[in-house]
Amino acid sequence: DEAWTRIKTRTTSGRFLAVVKALARFREAYAQGQNVPRARVMKDDALLELASTRPTTVEELGRSRLLMREGRKPEIADGILAAVKAGLEMRAEDMPKVDTPRDQLQVNPALADLLRVLLKAKSEALGVAPRLIASSADLDAIAAGERDGPALTGWRREAFGDDALRLCKGEIALSAKGNEVRVVQL
Repeated sequence: DEAWTRIKTRTTSGRFLAVVKALARFREAYAQGQNVPRARVMKDDALLELASTRPTTVEELGRSRLLMREGRKPEIADGILAAVKAGLEMRAEDMPKVDTPRDQLQVNPALADLLRVLLKAKSEALGVAPRLIASSADLDAIAAGERDGPALTGWRREAFGDDALRLCKGEIALSAKGNEVRVVQL
């Protein structure tokens, strides 16, 4: 029942994930019943395409570009259509949810935004792309209270990390004058 979690998706829509889950459940059960690899029933990219197009008829299913010939056999096609229907009919409270890394951390969004401003100011002063110093995930982690990670080691710590930690502790503040952002000691 957790087969859907191994499928890499970019979408966190509950309805989309409900269809992905139902299709993955069907694919897993059918593959085990026939003793064939999952990919022979339907590859992940075909499964994701079907979850987004949500076919309701064999004709609509036939328009799938990624579904292999094996997946168009009547017993598989019927299972796919039934799985899509089950996913579409799933109640909202039963829909799967994906925990994004930001949701898993207790991130203070205002602090994360301040860290982004600090990073932008520091990276401009150094003439370096902000991504080379810290990623968005690094900033969220710092805002959530984590005190390790790439942005807090080596040259990145000197360039940004020390001031980021001081900002989190309330030892410094940011001010703006014209187009310039300044660090103010408190």
